[in-house]
This record gives sequence, C-alpha cells and structure tokens, in this order.
Amino acid sequence: MNSRNKGAVGERELAKVLKGYGYDCRRGQQYCGTNGDADVVGLPGLHIECKRVERLNLDDAMEQTKADARREEIPVVMHRKNNGKWRVTMSLEDFVTIYREWENNLTIKETES
Repeated sequence: MNSRNKGAVGERELAKVLKGYGYDCRRGQQYCGTNGDADVVGLPGLHIECKRVERLNLDDAMEQTKADARREEIPVVMHRKNNGKWRVTMSLEDFVTIYREWENNLTIKETES
C-alpha cells in the first residue's frame, strides 16, 4: 500500500474511532487538494494531523499541524503504529489549557451538587 493510500485509510480509521466516542468526525478535505485542512475534522477547536506509520518523527508532525492550524485551533497529532493504540501528542501548554478547562468545569459541577 502506498503512503497516500495508507494515510487515507488511517484518517478513515481515526474518524471511525472518534465516531465510536460519539463525535461526528470524518476525513478532512486534503484529498480534494485544499491545503491547510485538518486530516480529520469534527472536533471543534482541534486541528488534527493523523499519522498511521511505524516510524514517526513527532517533531516534524507537530510542526506540520502547528503550521496548518488556525489561530483558534489547538494543534494535535493523533497517531498509531500497527497493532498499537491511538495516541495524542500536543504541546504541554495546550494540554494545560485543556486540563484547566476540564478542572474548572469539574469544580463548577461540584459546587452545584
């Protein structure tokens, strides 16, 4: 399988996994020739670069997603190897932003109880 086909298969696979979590995700528009679109769309606020490879240069993948992400999007790389689990890589700064939002929502729910 060539790398373009493997990438498309990986994007469809990731979209299906995210759908399993209840998110309406699908492949982005890259296959139509539009540059800068995320590989998988349907998680507002995230710019997803999907990598389905055995050897991944995470630095290059993160640079790609950061370059393509819009200002309001958090750049993430979702990746897996054969027979491996899907993983998410993002900057620590972006992780802390997401975690603080989750923590604030948890605190609000606790005070409402």
